[in-house]
Amino acid sequence: MIQALEVLLDLLFPPKCVFCGALLQKGESGLCAGCQTTLPWLTGEAAEQKGEFFSLCVSPLRYQDKVRDSLRRYKFSGRRGYGRVYGTLLAQCVHDHLAGRYDLITWVPLSARRRRQRGYDQAFLLASAAAEALGEKAVATLRKARHNRAQSGLGEDATRRANVIAAYEVLDREAVRGRRVLLIDDIVTTGATLSECARTLLAAGAKEVVCAAAARAR
Repeated sequence: MIQALEVLLDLLFPPKCVFCGALLQKGESGLCAGCQTTLPWLTGEAAEQKGEFFSLCVSPLRYQDKVRDSLRRYKFSGRRGYGRVYGTLLAQCVHDHLAGRYDLITWVPLSARRRRQRGYDQAFLLASAAAEALGEKAVATLRKARHNRAQSGLGEDATRRANVIAAYEVLDREAVRGRRVLLIDDIVTTGATLSECARTLLAAGAKEVVCAAAARAR
């Protein structure tokens, strides 16, 4: 019954590549063979960056062209199903670069207001999909303590850092005390948001914070 329903849905809504919109061929899942070849992949040391308060952040893709357009549809046009595809790509990146370096997986949360406006928390969906692909479960560790301006609308690095100061708080200090935390977000630009979340987790007793994002802008 479930298989028949899946076939019917594929006939009515044929699966498309989340990056270019091309119809997927048999054997393709989430992204087409063309995008698999031509997307701006980050590999080796290019996929890694260090930051303030977090030891390392890894990303499988550069935030440009089709990747940028796809992530914008994911965040602002309700394409929440993209999260599973991104999560699979991110899980492979985490496996390649951060295996054995974390004890729990969490995410950068939206404010309650922005979550109501958007209808979902894109970082939560991404972290959940990535964790599932890694055989883990994402755990909520942070909440947005205040609603601030969206980082995407700010230009200067210093402005972005100031915008997120004291914006987050830990839900349960005992849950992170002494733990190595993998913090997931959709896009990393200056790293200001990840740094502030990492600082908050370390202040609550986390042993170390490493990060992962679907795409990196710089």
